[in-house]
Amino acid sequence: MFSVLKSDKPKMPTAETALPGRDEALAVGETNMVTGHPMKGPFPDHLEIAVFGMGCFWGAERLFWKVDGVYSTAVGYAGGYTKNPTYREVCSGMTGHAEVVMVVFDPAVTSYSALLKLFWENHDPTQGMRQGNDVGTQYRSVIFTQTSDQHDIATRSRDEYDSALKAAGRNTVTTEITKASEFYYAEDFHQQYLHKNPDGYCGLGGTGVSCPGM
Repeated sequence: MFSVLKSDKPKMPTAETALPGRDEALAVGETNMVTGHPMKGPFPDHLEIAVFGMGCFWGAERLFWKVDGVYSTAVGYAGGYTKNPTYREVCSGMTGHAEVVMVVFDPAVTSYSALLKLFWENHDPTQGMRQGNDVGTQYRSVIFTQTSDQHDIATRSRDEYDSALKAAGRNTVTTEITKASEFYYAEDFHQQYLHKNPDGYCGLGGTGVSCPGM
């Protein structure tokens, strides 16, 4: 996935320096092309939401839509300052947003812990503001928690995976775990991108270290 950022050490903008964005939300389709369910809420009451940033959101969305118990997925932007940003604005490094996937799931079928296991094992959470050759603030590893229970589970899983990585001689986890901010839907072009373009780019790649205790 293309990034206009060239620095090996990209920096987050501040609220004062970030692009202002716009009040109008970007237009997206109503239905997830893979699951056949709505991409926008309100969702049925028994469902829960998880939001993960793990590099390019195309591959991340495909990873989760394959999971039994996942009702719907959507890609978007979160964690920054710019309202309703465009992809080009996010790639400029001047929004503060990460590329993220929203996962709507049935906790009676799959657990938040099971989703976290996929998150940890399918990207490298030690790289700071990058994933492989994708460099920029939008590619940082981040978990946006929806509840205090999710925050506790995510924090515990991070500590366990960090210990496993260190035992394998890997670097320290840099993943940010923070309370959910507003999720801005990415352009319709990006939604279920790898379903529309099966041979499209996917930068996901794990460390080869299993996540214990999940």
